[in-house]
Amino acid sequence: MKLLAILFSLTLATTAFAIPTAPFDALTTKVSSSNTAGFDFEGIVKLSNCSGSLIRFSGQPDSAKGVVMTNGHCLAGMFGGGMPKPGEVIVNKSVSRAMKIFDKEMNTFPINTTRILFAAMTDTDVAYYELSQTYAEILKKYNIRSFDLDTVRPMIGTDIDIVSGYWERGYACNIEIFIFKLKEGDWSFSDSIRYADGCETIGGTSGSPIIARGTRTVIAINNTANEKGQRCTVNNPCEISKTGDIVVMQDRKYGQQTYNVYSCLTPAFTIDLSIPGCVLPKAKN
Repeated sequence: MKLLAILFSLTLATTAFAIPTAPFDALTTKVSSSNTAGFDFEGIVKLSNCSGSLIRFSGQPDSAKGVVMTNGHCLAGMFGGGMPKPGEVIVNKSVSRAMKIFDKEMNTFPINTTRILFAAMTDTDVAYYELSQTYAEILKKYNIRSFDLDTVRPMIGTDIDIVSGYWERGYACNIEIFIFKLKEGDWSFSDSIRYADGCETIGGTSGSPIIARGTRTVIAINNTANEKGQRCTVNNPCEISKTGDIVVMQDRKYGQQTYNVYSCLTPAFTIDLSIPGCVLPKAKN
């Protein structure tokens, strides 16, 4: 699957789904920064194939290991496979992955993950990586603060910034509407966010945080768009209403909800899908 936020080329896998291949490895290729004025890059993360952000769950202490949020489909190529399949959920899996994090002057510094707390492409499209460094260590060594991950669903009309570490640029617009279901190939996302004009996200912006403008609060995550006006195909998600009506919106861009992680968060800030009321997707056998 090549979700818009990557605009990656498709390579068919033997498991009958596609593996996105990045146009380049952003960790080793110099990017010419553009459209950075007015955007807050402190805590924005650059992955080899995607964007991300250093987020903190509400109440998480400085002594906790840092958490990087990106898309579930940004796992493509990890574990020798592709993106999470529909119904596949990854929880508490050890993995070392190199990333870079920006300070407020847009200097980058190395960080490394130790495990995936949670990742899926069912109902949402998100991955939470735990880092080897604590928030306190990152602040002391690099003078970089985390973003706060909001605990509530965002509102229509909210002014937003989408900041990409991969491309080192930002976009500004507002939340236009929520979509009951967004279907893209075999994947489907619930309560998706459609942007108004202005957030013309391009390849590589997968996993960029959606930030409430003027704050350091992340309210959702960028992930896809309809590229060619096709109906419900890979790279061309369609909107499905509660009554089953299907609408195709070419060139429209979308994000996914992130507040729902709090329904599954333990007092120790781990993710437990067995918690009563947890709404994150569970693995389907």
